[in-house]
Amino acid sequence: MFKNILVAVDGSEHGQKAARMAGDLARAFQANLCVVIAYDPVPKYLGQPYLDQAITQRLNEADQILKEALEQIGQVPGALRREVLEGSPAEAILAVAETREIDLIVMGTRGLSRLAGIFIGSQSQKVAAHARCPVLLVH
Repeated sequence: MFKNILVAVDGSEHGQKAARMAGDLARAFQANLCVVIAYDPVPKYLGQPYLDQAITQRLNEADQILKEALEQIGQVPGALRREVLEGSPAEAILAVAETREIDLIVMGTRGLSRLAGIFIGSQSQKVAAHARCPVLLVH
């Protein structure tokens, strides 16, 4: 049924639960799994050396989030891809889903940017509204 599953993680509690669920689903369906972490772009106006420091910090945070997510996922029978992207999380998730021919997107219902979600709509709502495949929201 599902051959290519994408899980979006951001280090939040709901993201951790989504990672566990995605790992379980990948094992149940003998599927490939793609783990996506997207972070907002670093403002270019920071200038040097602050721009490089901010990018390095974001990449270090992404590495830690990925490490924690992989612990939650465990072993999967298929291929395991990792994508760390800069940009709008919803847009990045949708782009990877399209490129990787994803059959199912798994993500948390609430991430780390709760306040921003109130004003501009949550990333999970955006993904659910625009995805071309089923979206499983975990809370």
